[in-house]
Amino acid sequence: MALIELEEMEFRAHHGCFKEERIVGNSFTVNFSFDVDTIKAEATDNLDDTINYQTVYGLIKEEMSKPSHLLENVASRILDKICNQFPQIKKVVIKISKMNPAMGGKIKCVSVKVDK
Repeated sequence: MALIELEEMEFRAHHGCFKEERIVGNSFTVNFSFDVDTIKAEATDNLDDTINYQTVYGLIKEEMSKPSHLLENVASRILDKICNQFPQIKKVVIKISKMNPAMGGKIKCVSVKVDK
């Protein structure tokens, strides 16, 4: 098994419970990791024998562009979409962070981490 990580992906998106958040948007960071058997790809050096990271990134980007009230909803949609497209994935973990959230004080980010 190999652990593959896509780290610190940055997106501008419109997630949040407040109407203003869904209009103005905010900066988000996404970390995504998954376990997959890479034995064949290690031997063949062929992209078709592993999971294309660019495709994974594209699926995450697509779901991040769909406004949601909750980060939990965004995370779940991303995990479902990727796991459905790549059933060979054994375990996935996603962490979505909203940068500088409107919480009435100084805070770097708030994050939701979900695994499946």
